[in-house]
Amino acid sequence: MGDKRTSKEILIEAASRLFRIRGYYGVGLKGIIEESNIPKGSLYHYFPKGKEELAIEAINHAKEVVLRDIKHVFESNEDPVKALQDHVYEVSKLFGEKGELIGLPIGTIAAETYSTSEPIRMACQDAFAQWQSIYVNKFLDAGYSVERSKDLSIVINALIEGGILLSLTAKNAEPLEAIAKLIPSLFIGK
Repeated sequence: MGDKRTSKEILIEAASRLFRIRGYYGVGLKGIIEESNIPKGSLYHYFPKGKEELAIEAINHAKEVVLRDIKHVFESNEDPVKALQDHVYEVSKLFGEKGELIGLPIGTIAAETYSTSEPIRMACQDAFAQWQSIYVNKFLDAGYSVERSKDLSIVINALIEGGILLSLTAKNAEPLEAIAKLIPSLFIGK
């Protein structure tokens, strides 16, 4: 099966990559056009409302990639603690050798736009909620109470997003690796 991505998909992927690395305000449409190698007219054809509309699609793209990654790790681990550790170790791999940034979820764009773009804020909120729902279901399946499952899902999501920011500033994966190592300490009781 060949890689037959549409111009729209290429634009979304390029925008997603750039927004994750540079943030919303650090990326212009010109940069997205250059990164994607797609004509300017195509960008406006697919995203007539401009950058904000494209950003929402980029957030949704990142959300789906992360959902797929979480589900993959969780399906191969019945134990929620081991599944979470493996998931965070996988996230740590987003920081390549020598701190080279390979990709990130949506924390940067969420922090930048929460007060300036309600549609982007809502797209980010939806992404976080969907990721957390997978965690909640994993905890529920393991016998945790509903309240504990919800609380743990928030803590895990916050740890991962915070670990990403710390890894960004450190230019290495050590903060995320430390989080993964200490995950079992969160699971003292159900």
